[in-house]
Amino acid sequence: MTANKAIVNLNGIRHDPEAPGLSVDDGGFKFGDTLFETMKARDGRIPFLDLHLERLERSARLLDFPYPGEKLTPALDEVLDELDGSAARIRMTLSRGAGGIEPPSESHALFVIRAGSIQEPEDEDRVKGVVCMLAPNRRVNPRSHLPQIKSGNYGDCLFAARHARRHGADEALFVTDEGQLLEGATTNLFLAREGLLLTPPLGNLVLDGIMRGRVLDAAKRLGIPAAEGAISLEDLDEAEEMFLTNSLVDVMPVAEVDGRRINRGPLAERLRLEMLRAATM
Repeated sequence: MTANKAIVNLNGIRHDPEAPGLSVDDGGFKFGDTLFETMKARDGRIPFLDLHLERLERSARLLDFPYPGEKLTPALDEVLDELDGSAARIRMTLSRGAGGIEPPSESHALFVIRAGSIQEPEDEDRVKGVVCMLAPNRRVNPRSHLPQIKSGNYGDCLFAARHARRHGADEALFVTDEGQLLEGATTNLFLAREGLLLTPPLGNLVLDGIMRGRVLDAAKRLGIPAAEGAISLEDLDEAEEMFLTNSLVDVMPVAEVDGRRINRGPLAERLRLEMLRAATM
């Protein structure tokens, strides 16, 4: 895979990324009616792939989405075989296909797998940490009764992430009207305070991220006290350290939030290394 050339697989068939492949009546295009998973491949394999596929299938069942399991795995294997060993971002997207308000028949359903090369954070990036700002908008989950899905209805996160980039920040953090931190536009968050590692509790507005769960598992193995709990804006001033997680950055320390400098500590790197170790087992 060349640095700028994506690999695309549409319904199990290699597809030219520059060629049209979806109908203008596709529900994903018209309504954002899609499900997706974003993963990172290293050396031709995807850490915690089984957990990504389980979440995608679970989401499909919850929303009565056709799930092409028997075709999805072989297609993903073909994409992985084409990678050159460098780090790659892989997105799997499910769509019901062309239709209106009433869902089309399952024969219209399709899936797309796209892989493109990425630059992983360098050691100096992790030492430096990322700059965050509070999102100007509130976190909105259009399917609040089904919170733990990754849906194409992503407008609130896109707005927040783009706002942060325009203002020189790396990530936007959602906060409630009561001043409680929830998650980032593309990340989950953790904060260490008084010897306890906290992450906001799951619910309508916090996604059960794959790496979030792996951090909690790693903390347990390392004997690091960790729990779900509320994190307020005031806690930022007392934080021993803070970091973000997702499948692309793994664990990334936070250096600043809205101009507040965040203390740095050893947990982020300890947990990242433990997760990497677990991913190769």
